[in-house]
Amino acid sequence: MSRHLPLHRGVSGLRNLSNSNDFWDSEVKDKTEKEDLDRNRASDQSYLSLSVGSPRSRHKLTVLFLKLSLVVIVILALTGSFWWTLSISTLSRGHIFHGYRRLQEQLVLDLWDIGELSLGASRMKEIDFCPEESENHIPCFNISENLALRYSDSSEYDRQCGQGSRQSCLVLPPVNYKIPLRWPTGRDVIWVANVKITGQEVFTSGSLTKRMMMLEEEQISFRSASLMFDGVEDYSHQIAEMIGLRNESNFIQAGVRTILDIGCGYGSFGAHLFSKQLLTMCIANYESSGSQVQLTLERGLPAMIGSFNAKQLPYPSLSFDMLHCARCGIDWDEKDGIFLIEVDRVLKPGGYFVWTSPLTNVQSFLRNKEKQKRWNFVRDFAENLCWELMSQQEETVLWKKTSKKNCYNSRKPGSGPPICSKGQDVESPYYQPLQNCIGGTHSRRWLPIEERPTWPSRSNLNKNELALYGLHSEELNEDTANSRTAVRNYWSLLSPLIFSDHPKRPGDEDPSPPYNMLRNVLDMNARYGGLNAALLEGGKSVWVMNVVPTSGPNYLPLILDRGYVGVLHDWREAFPTYPRTYDMVHADGLLSLETSQHRRCTMLDLFTEIDRLLRPEGWILIRDAAPLVESARALTTRLKWDARIIEIESNSDERLLICQKPFFKKQAM
Repeated sequence: MSRHLPLHRGVSGLRNLSNSNDFWDSEVKDKTEKEDLDRNRASDQSYLSLSVGSPRSRHKLTVLFLKLSLVVIVILALTGSFWWTLSISTLSRGHIFHGYRRLQEQLVLDLWDIGELSLGASRMKEIDFCPEESENHIPCFNISENLALRYSDSSEYDRQCGQGSRQSCLVLPPVNYKIPLRWPTGRDVIWVANVKITGQEVFTSGSLTKRMMMLEEEQISFRSASLMFDGVEDYSHQIAEMIGLRNESNFIQAGVRTILDIGCGYGSFGAHLFSKQLLTMCIANYESSGSQVQLTLERGLPAMIGSFNAKQLPYPSLSFDMLHCARCGIDWDEKDGIFLIEVDRVLKPGGYFVWTSPLTNVQSFLRNKEKQKRWNFVRDFAENLCWELMSQQEETVLWKKTSKKNCYNSRKPGSGPPICSKGQDVESPYYQPLQNCIGGTHSRRWLPIEERPTWPSRSNLNKNELALYGLHSEELNEDTANSRTAVRNYWSLLSPLIFSDHPKRPGDEDPSPPYNMLRNVLDMNARYGGLNAALLEGGKSVWVMNVVPTSGPNYLPLILDRGYVGVLHDWREAFPTYPRTYDMVHADGLLSLETSQHRRCTMLDLFTEIDRLLRPEGWILIRDAAPLVESARALTTRLKWDARIIEIESNSDERLLICQKPFFKKQAM
């Protein structure tokens, strides 16, 4: 355990004040002595002649000699230091500069501490709880405010992060909130009080996947043994057959691992496919009640707020093996097909787009000319995107994106959107306006899904594959080894023992936490996805949201190509999800990364956002440089977290801060 040393501030100031008083006393004393000598000089000349050899005179001479000696020593020291500086080697200068930088960093942290302390006790008190209406609030998503600012045409649902969008209070859970059930039980049963949904919304849910639930007293059940569940199983089986597979268990062999489910209902499609080793990311618009994203996350399934309204999704080009839309509420024929262009951008070469809608039913549009016109537009536009219409059954249509770039050049002139120029074709846009051109064609990652290694082999990239991302195999191997060690250590620490009156690190005699203790994990600085890989390798029943900060190197394409899910994010802004989303938040090196930026949020802002994202009794693991971890530890008391610093290695300048968020229960009125 690290030891906290008391801060000694203002000592030098006090020392200087003391020296000043001594000097003043000395001058008064000397003045009095001088007056006495003047009075005695005339009357006693013989005494004056003898006074030269008096002890007082000898004392004055000694003091003068010492002062002159001190001046000489200082001059010699400065001269020697100057010549020594000129003579040191370049390597030595590098070491000195590194040490100087370390001192600078420590000085910045000390000044930050001093600034906090100088603001008084009001700034050091615990953060207040938010009002009740904030218990499901998400900063950056305020529909009424957006409408007041004259956002329209569905853009009021878009993410709008401006000044003052952050919360400065702690979000309390609802009155009857309960800790979610562990996986896999929690996939099929959730507590109704944990989410914002009405009984009417449960019973009137219209989409196929939304109908897969039942309200039972305090719980919402997604029963795997019900007749309704057979519907999603049959539906998945139908999609597999449309591709030409025997059943959905063969998706992996066809190169499908990651699926983006647009307007996912409440995640039943992804919940079913999870047992087939498929990873489905749900995205849907912000909803103040009955949220698809909130219920999906409560079930322990990947989800985040995202929309096709006006901006590109925060994913790189060529990210997913399949996109799925089952009555997702998007009119694909609107805005000249620009939403379909965005689908094409994030879809890997050879990937699939599945669309289920009444609009695609042949019988329905034969009786409705307007529906037929809309369907014809989508069908023709998909053909101009070089998508192959593989199958159409009842309300479901399945297209396959081309694997060959030369298809775009073989189109008739003026048919379909143009290819983006190299300057337009940004691989990892961050909420940029939707583009009316085909992206991803300039990427070095253009590789058909059927030519990629199948899961789980694709998570271990070879030397040639890593070269596409500017990485050497040694770098990935080192990250993997470090992550394995970290996961072993983390898992042994996830115990309230560490916060007891006699804290100790759980030893071999203590049982390890169960494999399903955690489900939803947020990695705030995912690098290459090493934590995700190590958790899966260790047999933990988790999924990881791998976040790549916009302030650092972007390896999100690598993470997605390994078969994981993730997103770009600027941590100066609120993360696009609901409160109480994750069981564990992990941040390795994030504080160092953020403090290196000139335009950064404060550490307290960052921690308040972590508290919003974390479920009660959830865990926070922060690994970083020792001075930063010490500063972070000082803030945890304001957030009411239980916290302790762990020494990672005796010779390491890094520390691990492990915290647990308490379960504060709101009292019913």
